[in-house]
Amino acid sequence: MSPRRKDALDGPRIGSTTEITRREVLLRGATATAALGLFHIVPAHVLGGPGRVAPSDTITHGIIGCGGISRSGAHIRPNREGSTPTTLALCDVDAHRLANGLKHAGGNCSGYSDWRQMLDRTDIDVMHICTPPHWHALMSVAAARAGFDVWCEKPMSRTIDEGIQVVEEIERTGAVFRLNTWFRFEGGLYGLGADARRVKKLVQSGRLGGPLRVRVSPDTGFAWKMFWVGKPRLAPKPVPDHFDYDAWLGPAPFKPYTAHRTHGSFRGYWDYDGGGLADMGQHYLDPVQWILDKDHTSPSEISAIAPWPQHPDSCGPWGKVMLKYQDGTELILESREWGPKDAEGLPYIEGPDGKLFRGMRTEPADLMEGIDDLPDPPQVGPTNFDESVRTRQRFALNESNGHRSCSLVNLANIAIRTGRKLHYDPVGQTFPGDEEANRLIRQPMRAPWRI
Repeated sequence: MSPRRKDALDGPRIGSTTEITRREVLLRGATATAALGLFHIVPAHVLGGPGRVAPSDTITHGIIGCGGISRSGAHIRPNREGSTPTTLALCDVDAHRLANGLKHAGGNCSGYSDWRQMLDRTDIDVMHICTPPHWHALMSVAAARAGFDVWCEKPMSRTIDEGIQVVEEIERTGAVFRLNTWFRFEGGLYGLGADARRVKKLVQSGRLGGPLRVRVSPDTGFAWKMFWVGKPRLAPKPVPDHFDYDAWLGPAPFKPYTAHRTHGSFRGYWDYDGGGLADMGQHYLDPVQWILDKDHTSPSEISAIAPWPQHPDSCGPWGKVMLKYQDGTELILESREWGPKDAEGLPYIEGPDGKLFRGMRTEPADLMEGIDDLPDPPQVGPTNFDESVRTRQRFALNESNGHRSCSLVNLANIAIRTGRKLHYDPVGQTFPGDEEANRLIRQPMRAPWRI
């Protein structure tokens, strides 16, 4: 197997058309197959070679970002003495966090301060992106180009355009991609008191009628983390010796250092995330896309009730966001922490013929009768990521449907920031004739970073 390589060894630019990996040379040698369009680009462990394990054996991992989420159990899998190590490399620009991560990972794990160096590794199958969201798309694209499969934290991308580029690159390379939220296929939907499968079976049964309205609110079991608000007036502080702040910023605009801009509280700043709506939005809204059979599209009308103008640097409060699809289906997000509030006790999902409330109470009362006897909705792709990596099947929550559910989050925040109703083209994925809104779709990266 040809070694993996780091894209653009001499600088951070990703995607130079003059650079060819050794793996691409190998692929170009398969001229006849490629000419027929049948050659499927796959990660290194499938092609095999010296120093590589067979795909049926241990799947190995590298993790970029050693904050709390990396130790959630989904990412850093501690290497146990006497067993084959699975977590082989960690990276963080904070030396203290890196040291803690290496301690948690156990032996046989290397540490890096520059994530690009990890792309040289020939013994890693899956790269986990556990950084703040302003890095998610750039690192996902780089990892896929270098031949890794990708497991990315939510939200999938900080902007819609970045998400589009991830979709294109994953499809071009044939990498397997997983977005790290799972409520569409396992676990309960927070405080709703139901799992997504049962709600989808109700919708598919047609008993609610249509068009449908879904309400995601603390009142229906979904509490938005409204405490993620920036503090842009804090006085700049010296950067700690153990922290490479410039490397942490990466593609984000330079702003003077304060501790509040980094680590957990970065979520309160537009440059890095999108407040509590972006923090929890993909957990809450990805199952809705699946339940409504909207994985292929996005809303066409979006409006928000929020203070305006929003601060250009700091995420602020919001009250309500309304998103409407072209077929009339509505999605309402309500924080209940700013502005006028809707009545309490409203349904989670309703149509002209029925309503489903928190706790699985329904109107009419017998609406769920026999629902569990109906066929389960089809789940496209494995729900176990190791199975996807081994079999090369697309994961159930992948770059395509993950991008569409992430777009809900980004569309909502664009409406909050512009302060007016927006009209979105879900096919072209732009706001026709609206340059102000389109600038929030395509935001430049700080030189010399770019996808």
